[in-house]
Amino acid sequence: MTVEEQPPRVIRRRPKNRRAQIAATSAAAFGSLGYHGVSMEDIATRLGISSAALYRHYPSKYALFREELLRLSRLTAEAATVPEDSEGLSARERLNRVLDRMIAETIANRATVTLVRWERRYLDDTDRQILEEQFIVALTTLRALIADVRPELDGHDRAVRAVSMLSVISSIGDHHATLPAKSLTALLHSACDAILDTELPPEGTVTEAPRAAEIPRSFKHELLLKKAVELFHQRGYPNVSVEDIAAAADLSAASAVYRYYRSKGDLLAAAFRRAADRVSGAIGPAVASSSSPAEALRTLVDLYVAGSFAERELTFVYYAEFGHVSAEERTMLRNVQRLIVAEWVRLLVAVRPELSEAEARILVQAGFGLVVDLGREFGGHASICPQPRVIRLMEVTLFGS
Repeated sequence: MTVEEQPPRVIRRRPKNRRAQIAATSAAAFGSLGYHGVSMEDIATRLGISSAALYRHYPSKYALFREELLRLSRLTAEAATVPEDSEGLSARERLNRVLDRMIAETIANRATVTLVRWERRYLDDTDRQILEEQFIVALTTLRALIADVRPELDGHDRAVRAVSMLSVISSIGDHHATLPAKSLTALLHSACDAILDTELPPEGTVTEAPRAAEIPRSFKHELLLKKAVELFHQRGYPNVSVEDIAAAADLSAASAVYRYYRSKGDLLAAAFRRAADRVSGAIGPAVASSSSPAEALRTLVDLYVAGSFAERELTFVYYAEFGHVSAEERTMLRNVQRLIVAEWVRLLVAVRPELSEAEARILVQAGFGLVVDLGREFGGHASICPQPRVIRLMEVTLFGS
C-alpha cells in the first residue's frame, strides 16, 4: 500500500465537557450503588475511558462524591431563596413559590437525592459542615416563610414543620414510584400544605416512649445484633469490622461472633429482617381489630411511630444500609417491603379514593421517611418533637388536610 492509499489517521479529541460527563456519570453510579459500592474503575468503565484519564480530572472517588453532595446542598439553598419578583405576593404565595422551586430541583435530581439523605456521613468533617450550613440556609428560609403565613407558631413549631416539608419533598429519592412531574409536584405540595395547616399537639406534654429493654450481657445472640446495629448507625456499615462488634459485645475475639452469625453481612441481614418483621407483623392485627380502613391506618401509624421511637438506630439502618445486604437477602426483603407498602396503599386509597395507587404509594413512602428524618433531627430533643407530634405529622402526610 502506498502512502497515498493509506487511510487517514483518526484523531481522537477529548470532549470539551469531559469533566461534566465524569461528574454526571459518577453521580448516577453513586445514586444507584452508594458511595462504597462504586470504584474509580467502575466509573471509568461506564465512561469508556481509562482510570488514568479519570484521575487527570479528579484525584479520587471522594472528590467526585463530595462534588455531587455539595452541588445538591447548594441547589437546595438556592431553591429556597425567595424570588426577587415576589415582593407583591402574599405570604402564602411566596411560600408556594419556594416550595415549587424546591420540588422542581428535587425531581430534577431525584437519582442522587438519596446520597444527601443517607450517605452524607461519609463526608469529612469540613465538607459535612459546609453541607449542613447550606441546608440550614434552606430551613431558615422555610421557617421564616412559615412564620409569615402562621405568625402564631413558635420557633420550635416552625422548625418541626420546615424539617417535615423538606423530608416529604426529598423522600422521592428513597423509592422509584413514578408520576408525571406536574402531578408529583401537586402531590408533594399538597402534603406540605397539610403539614403547614395542621394543629400539632403541644410540645413536651407527653414523655418520650421508653427505649427497648436492655439485653442481658449473657444473651450474646441478641446482644451482638443490638451492638452491630448501634455501630452501623454511628459509623456506617462499611466502616465497622467484626472485631468492632465483638469488642462492643465484650467478646474476647472476632472469631466468637461466628458462633452466632456467619458474617458481618449476616448480622446486617438479621437486623433488616427484624425491622421488616416489626412493620409487617403489625398489619394483620391492626386490620382485624379495626372497624374501618381509616382506623386500621391510624393504628398502623401509631405502631410504626412507637416502634421507630423504641429502636431509632434500627429504623435508620433499615433505610441507610440496604445496598450492603447480600443480593439474595435483598430480593427477599424487597418482596416484604412491597407487600408492606401495598397494604398501606390499599388502606390509604380506601380512605382517600381520589388518590391513584401511585399517588398513595408516594405518600406512604413519604410518611415512612418523615418519621426517620424527624428522629434524626430532633431525637436528642424529645420535648420539641415528641411521639404525638410525629404521629400527627405522619397522619396529615397520608390523610391530607
